[in-house]
Amino acid sequence: MDHFSYSWQALRTAVAGLPDEDFTRPSGCSGWLVRDLVCHLVIDAQDVLITLVTPAVTEPTVDAVTYWHVADRPPTGEDPLDALTVRLAAAYGEPHLLRFHLDDVGSAAGRAAGLADRGARVSTRDEVLTAGDYLTAYVLEWTLHHLDLIAHLPGAPRPPAEGLARSRELLERIAGAAFPASFTDTDALMVGTGRRAPTGAERTQLGELAARLPFVLG
Repeated sequence: MDHFSYSWQALRTAVAGLPDEDFTRPSGCSGWLVRDLVCHLVIDAQDVLITLVTPAVTEPTVDAVTYWHVADRPPTGEDPLDALTVRLAAAYGEPHLLRFHLDDVGSAAGRAAGLADRGARVSTRDEVLTAGDYLTAYVLEWTLHHLDLIAHLPGAPRPPAEGLARSRELLERIAGAAFPASFTDTDALMVGTGRRAPTGAERTQLGELAARLPFVLG
């Protein structure tokens, strides 16, 4: 299965189905409204397009797991790019403009991913990796942001089960440890990345892994 395309299509479809009023509701990203998150997705789609046409000739320096950096603390919203995203999202004014831009750029990113040679080397963030590894890393990006999108929208479509399972696998490889089998894939991703705190029972089940949480990915 092409987890990248499946997860990306599901996320874009969820955004396309949101009523206008949901764009001003909070998202699961601290300090961001849904519209801010959607604007971030537009930027992500642009990054995919840029990376897939930025070839590299040197050996890969990272793969789908080591592509991710684990930060010391969650983002505060004070990062200049985060702040720019909020201002840019507000500048769209009408939700339909954001929907249109995400559909336009997002569709192009999806087509580019489908045409990409998975073995070709590409460059991004001063690193080199195969296009396949890059697209696999973004399965985790799309799935986490799908969970962010619906954090306060209980009626919105959920991420596909296949993307949740693949993302959990990636997070466990980043962590170097497996989450308890009693955790659903969603629980593992939410607790593992600090999107919610573990319950007392979950903390007990996590054992030594609890002291290493959260894994703040960037």
